[in-house]
Amino acid sequence: MSTNVSAGQSEDADRLPHRRLPFWVALALSVALVGPTLAMSGNGQGLIGTVGKAIPLVFVIGLVGVSLVGYSFVRLTRHLNHAGSAYGLVGGTIGPRTGFFSGFAMLGAYWGFAIGTLALTAAFVNAFIAELQAGNDHPYQLPWLIVVVVGAVISFLLSGRDIRLLAKILLAIEGIGILSMIVLVVVIFAKGGAPTTGVDFSAFSFDGVSASAVLSAVVAAFLSWAGFEACASMGEETDDPGRNIPRALAGTLILTGVLFVVVMFAQVVGFGTDQAGLDAFKNSGNTLGDLGSSYVGQWFSLLIIFTAIVSAFGCHLACAATSGRMLYAFGRDGFGPKALAHIHAGTGGPRRATWLVVGAALVVVLVCGALGWPDMGTGNDAINTYFLFAVAGSVCLMVCYLLVEVAAVWFVGAPKFADVHGGKGKILGLVLPTLGAVVIAVVLWFNVKGAQTWLDAPLLGLYWCAVGLVIAIAASGIAKRVGESLAAELANTPPVHAE
Repeated sequence: MSTNVSAGQSEDADRLPHRRLPFWVALALSVALVGPTLAMSGNGQGLIGTVGKAIPLVFVIGLVGVSLVGYSFVRLTRHLNHAGSAYGLVGGTIGPRTGFFSGFAMLGAYWGFAIGTLALTAAFVNAFIAELQAGNDHPYQLPWLIVVVVGAVISFLLSGRDIRLLAKILLAIEGIGILSMIVLVVVIFAKGGAPTTGVDFSAFSFDGVSASAVLSAVVAAFLSWAGFEACASMGEETDDPGRNIPRALAGTLILTGVLFVVVMFAQVVGFGTDQAGLDAFKNSGNTLGDLGSSYVGQWFSLLIIFTAIVSAFGCHLACAATSGRMLYAFGRDGFGPKALAHIHAGTGGPRRATWLVVGAALVVVLVCGALGWPDMGTGNDAINTYFLFAVAGSVCLMVCYLLVEVAAVWFVGAPKFADVHGGKGKILGLVLPTLGAVVIAVVLWFNVKGAQTWLDAPLLGLYWCAVGLVIAIAASGIAKRVGESLAAELANTPPVHAE
């Protein structure tokens, strides 16, 4: 009898505590993982060669696509919540094998982002140091791998802390960054943009760029919103998840959607839409910092670059926290070592799984630095590493998003779920996810079609997804065990509000 009690206590100790975190914690995690300051400082340079001045148009299309995905997440999280995010949402509707595959794709995305943002933090640190030496054609720069090691050590220390503390830090960071961007946008528009081209609204047109080029660039726009659904991984820990998780999802998309389109337009017209302006945009180590120096002053540039440093690192922390929860969910359900399914008594979070994510990210970045790979054409090894793993991760995430769209259609259309959603919003529940699936499929196709070598970033993302697909199909024993565990977890999760 006592043995059974001990076993039960041990099992409970390795369960995420239900319903203890407020709405703002979930919102903070999603906003931090999106990393607005990071996205606007480092995601535009890689698009100039493909779409030129049409970057704002790319972001408008990206916003439409990600909003369709957001609708599906909102629809599903009103009724299902699980630490594995898409793994639980897709698995709880379509089935365990598909759920496992979607979760594996999402894990690849966030692990890739954790790697990339660790490298980008180092790039921004050196951009800050260079700005301190304004006027020096050859400013001193720290070896970027040393910065990466220091960042990983800090990440280990913070990743073991309570998620509430982490959320407060992340929310404060992004709040300062967003305010700084708003100030910069107002100044750029007030001064009429670049003297040579002014406020050029042709940036929202296909003028001088093909539709296929714009669509292939949308993956990079999706990269900017990647992580808006991170709060879904906290569904088991959040108070009233059927209400608060959808609110956090919608709030993140509305806030960042308007911000990204306006800020990216301001950056394009701030540098100028002529060739000289586009070249300056492309070669910038931190676009917000360079524009801040030109339009406001060096002090503002230092402020915004410092905010970008902390934003990049905050995004790394949020990616590690989300990946850790997904590894925890896999370990708990029988895929991977049981040691990953451990909840630290002091923090109430999966510390071991999160530490594994950080450790692996550090090793990968160090290996890339030692090999001098990849070469993404930016001239900066740290930014090259960021773009490779960020784009590969975005492809993984879009595969996962595609499955979430299918799951949303399945949830609304399957008779067995009719009693759950009561038939409310059935037409929208079928049409919007279907449109989203089409958008994602088209964007993925144009990205893969444009790959030039077998090691291009989009293909690396597909390789990871292929491994997950093979496991889902071939490892029937694991799929069965995971399915049984997943069904039990969803059944034991306290009910959420109906629509």
